[in-house]
Amino acid sequence: MIAITRYRVPDEEADGFAKAMTGVLAALSTSPGFHSGRLARTVDDPGLWALVTEWDGAGHYRRALGVYEVRLQFMPLAVWAVDEPGAYEVVTSA
Repeated sequence: MIAITRYRVPDEEADGFAKAMTGVLAALSTSPGFHSGRLARTVDDPGLWALVTEWDGAGHYRRALGVYEVRLQFMPLAVWAVDEPGAYEVVTSA
């Protein structure tokens, strides 16, 4: 499954956001079931970011979010999260 969380980040917070999210990705990468993760920023709207991670399943993803070190780094960034569903079951790939 993939998890996509989008963020609306003010320009003046962009550098700090990217640095903090790098720490979040490092923490998530040690979790069982983690495959990959990346932080992206749209080219057409630089205030819109996306954290995209890939997991063995939704359970692995949700358990990883509950780990204290992950929550400690991840929760302060939630203030900029776009409120929308973010867990996707992969239906097909190439």
